[in-house]
Amino acid sequence: MQVHKKKALSLAMMLGLGVAMIGQAEAATCTYTVANEWNTGFQGSITITNNTTTAVNGWTVGWQYANNKITSSWNATLTGSNPYSATGLDWNKIIQPGQSVSFGVQGDKNSTAAAEKPTITGAVCSNVVSSASSVATTSSSSKSSVATTSASSKSSVATTSSSSSSTATCAGASQCNWYGTTYPSCTSTTSGWGYENGKSCIANSTCATQPAPYGVVNGCPTSSVASTSSSSKSSVATTSSSSKSSIASTSSSKSSITSIGSSTSSSVRSTSSSSSSVVATAGKFRVNADGKITKDGVVVPARCGNWFGLEGRHEPSNDATNPSGAPMELYVGNMWWTNGGAGSGRTIQQGFTELKAKGITMLRVPISPQTLDATNPQGKDPNLKNHQSVRQTNSRQALEDFIKLAAQNNIQLFIDIHSCSNYVGWRKGRLDARPPYVDATRENYDFTRETYSCSATGNPASVKTINAYDETKWIANLKEIAGLSAKLGVDNILGIDIFNEPWDYTWQDWKTLSEHAYTAINSVNPNLIIIVEGISGTANNQDGTPDTKDEVPYGDKATNPNWGENFYEAGANPINIPKDQLLLSPHTYGPSVFVQKQHLDQTQAGCAGLEGDDAGKAKCKVVITPSLLEKGWEEHFGYLRAQGYGFLVGEFGGNMDWPLKTKQNVRNLWSHVTTNVDEQWQQAAVAYFKKKNINACYWSLNPESADTMGWWTTPWDPVSADDKWGQWGDFDPRKTSLLNNLWGL
Repeated sequence: MQVHKKKALSLAMMLGLGVAMIGQAEAATCTYTVANEWNTGFQGSITITNNTTTAVNGWTVGWQYANNKITSSWNATLTGSNPYSATGLDWNKIIQPGQSVSFGVQGDKNSTAAAEKPTITGAVCSNVVSSASSVATTSSSSKSSVATTSASSKSSVATTSSSSSSTATCAGASQCNWYGTTYPSCTSTTSGWGYENGKSCIANSTCATQPAPYGVVNGCPTSSVASTSSSSKSSVATTSSSSKSSIASTSSSKSSITSIGSSTSSSVRSTSSSSSSVVATAGKFRVNADGKITKDGVVVPARCGNWFGLEGRHEPSNDATNPSGAPMELYVGNMWWTNGGAGSGRTIQQGFTELKAKGITMLRVPISPQTLDATNPQGKDPNLKNHQSVRQTNSRQALEDFIKLAAQNNIQLFIDIHSCSNYVGWRKGRLDARPPYVDATRENYDFTRETYSCSATGNPASVKTINAYDETKWIANLKEIAGLSAKLGVDNILGIDIFNEPWDYTWQDWKTLSEHAYTAINSVNPNLIIIVEGISGTANNQDGTPDTKDEVPYGDKATNPNWGENFYEAGANPINIPKDQLLLSPHTYGPSVFVQKQHLDQTQAGCAGLEGDDAGKAKCKVVITPSLLEKGWEEHFGYLRAQGYGFLVGEFGGNMDWPLKTKQNVRNLWSHVTTNVDEQWQQAAVAYFKKKNINACYWSLNPESADTMGWWTTPWDPVSADDKWGQWGDFDPRKTSLLNNLWGL
């Protein structure tokens, strides 16, 4: 980089321009763009482009609205309250020649008029290219050319540089242009996303995989741009004709990856002088006015199910290898002990083939923050139980391989942050959850996690291991997941389910966190949908005692909301995310997961107000009343459908044989139930979803859930055939009929 600066300075001095390292000079064009807009709010993007041959060293810009008001911002320090002023951060205050920095704002329109487009002012801004920018940027070294061609229009952009497009030239660079947003380069992370010095960062080797005009580190084209040329020019070409696109670059080694989407097919060839890499394919997901998910403008059928395991399971306390462990491993139906150690022969591809034949188009994939860590011992041997023929290298690699294989099978998916820790699991309820947990006193239960916490402070004496989690780490995880499409070169990640069943928050608390998540995800990949679950009927009372809860509104007390089901307050206090980029995702379950009062005969003597084990001990009758269930669903979330919100229920389902195929203590509690009550509940749920035009994902496809079993059957029975855990059979015909009804097949 120093060579480049000296050449630019010498040439400027010869021309008498006196260019130096500049700060608040007329050095850039400043533009304001309305990136998104909805009834009450807007999202704006401000871009500063350096048109000179020397770096802008620090910038401040300002603007003013007539009626609009900013509620949040990112990638800049914002001050003022109309007029506003924004200043660059440590990692984006320097703008190299020919490069741009963008930052974003979100706010209220305070009227029904269109969002305003104010003029951006400041000493750094100029609407006229200054004479300094006319200094030649060509030299005897290489030039790069970027061309984009489509069926309807053609354009070419040529950029030249006095330095070659090699990684060595950009060594020591401190910024990465990631899809129009500048991020700091990682110093210790060698690939992918990282989190260093309190900020998200991108490794230079990952930045280098991005297609032109991105993949730029500190103003230098990276090694993702070909180093071979014709007439001393290197080119990167992108061609599209309606639904097909290809991106190619040339070097000494080549690799090929093909991704097929519902409306596009893309071929990606990415190269570098030393190793293969991939280039992201496009896939813009949105929610249309009918609440349907679209990909590049084409509706994607939401025939959806959950395939879990990578978020972590609970090993028994007497497990020989990993007692009370929490391994993160995708279930495949092929455990190492099956068939005398020979395995079943099942593969993930076999699973995809079978699911597609049954109509599946979409999957929800639960993970934990630890899944993303390739070094976590719970994601590697010797703690894994799949047969060696299908065993993963580590949990992160397993996730990435699953995503890429799903893309090859034209299956869309979304990633779900299922917990704050693979050890804490489903019981958490909030980002910084801590004991005592809801199952602390559960009878005959081996999997309580009272020794683990996600909170850095306030833990009871039982806690021995702290996996501290908070909003900052959560936001970093969301950004990392948002970057996977580009990193892996796929276009099948439709969105992120930002946190599973946040039952320990008020609506205002969760609404605010969800809006922060949207801002973070959108800053990395604006093509994704934000999937937001509801809350519950209680929340932490904020007195520092985690086991005392305050009630939050959820409507008629005759029906409880499931964890993640409660959007009762969202109508009056709407979430500030554009509706075309938002899916509301309640969870709802019947008696096989938890017997709630709406599942019981409340007129039976001694049963009024009872739930769960207490109702079982009182021998209360389980009675499924669809009209009562629908009343609760309508209050908790369904009413929002008429307000134009799209829905994708993240979890519903259950064990149709309940209370059979459960542990002995559950069978004992509910032995008086002799009819298919959970199947009746599932049929009522599907009828309601169809009536409201609501999409839903079945929990679960694989049968390792003790509460719900799966769509795939299993010979495993926790009482009579516990040694057959992890083995799969054919699909349950009752659940096939249920899902065909939901999907209209």
